[in-house]
Amino acid sequence: MLPGPSIRAWRPPLDGVAEVLHARFGTHAYPMHAHDTWTLLLVDDGAVRYDLDRHERGAFGEMVTLLPPRVPHNGTAADRHGFRKRVLYLEPGQLPDNLVGASVDTPALADPALHRMISTVHRLVRSPGDEPAADDLLTVALERLRSRLGDHPAPPPHGGAARDLRELLEAHIVPGLPLRTAAATLHFAPAHLVRSFRREFGMTPHQYVISRRVDLARRLILAGQPMPAVAVGSGFYDQPHLIRHFKRILGVSPGRFARPRWATSSAL
Repeated sequence: MLPGPSIRAWRPPLDGVAEVLHARFGTHAYPMHAHDTWTLLLVDDGAVRYDLDRHERGAFGEMVTLLPPRVPHNGTAADRHGFRKRVLYLEPGQLPDNLVGASVDTPALADPALHRMISTVHRLVRSPGDEPAADDLLTVALERLRSRLGDHPAPPPHGGAARDLRELLEAHIVPGLPLRTAAATLHFAPAHLVRSFRREFGMTPHQYVISRRVDLARRLILAGQPMPAVAVGSGFYDQPHLIRHFKRILGVSPGRFARPRWATSSAL
């Protein structure tokens, strides 16, 4: 006998994401229902059979499934083994209304790269302090999703978006700046900013901010500040967040960085 449902749902501190849901279901069958959000679905184990617009559909493997707002659907396991899924429920404004028809016609996309992006977003939103990285990646993933569904917005002609964004980020290294706030300030689409920044500097805006925070942290460490103050003073969520990124970039922990490796001899 299969165990009962296992569900974890929460609202992350991520613009445009109404809910994250991680769940495992056995015999439960969703009746016909509708959401006011876009449903971005990954099925990690098993398979899901559902009806959408009077057509039977399926979700499994590396398929990325997008169900539009206010279009009823149901859902059940395709076999007796149940299924495990991860879902991002996106606010309606995250995708244009003209994609509703396309997502009804083709709700499931075979796109391993897009699947990896969305899977990584799920991992990042579970790690405190990494929400800005999730925001950057989700922005790129949604642009790819729009393109796969036939929506190709024309890029703005201005070529200085990356440098403008770098200047803005430099003014907000410690407090941070949400991507959509930067986009509104600079009058660019968030996806265009991320794409331009990565093309110009070889990294995402959030990766740039993290690298600059590590740079600031090492200065505070060498100035003799205690690690809790270093973490706060350089903009990290907490000490584990500082340690993880410090070691990833510099190859050593903050504690080892601060520890003298060589004794200074008075003899010459």
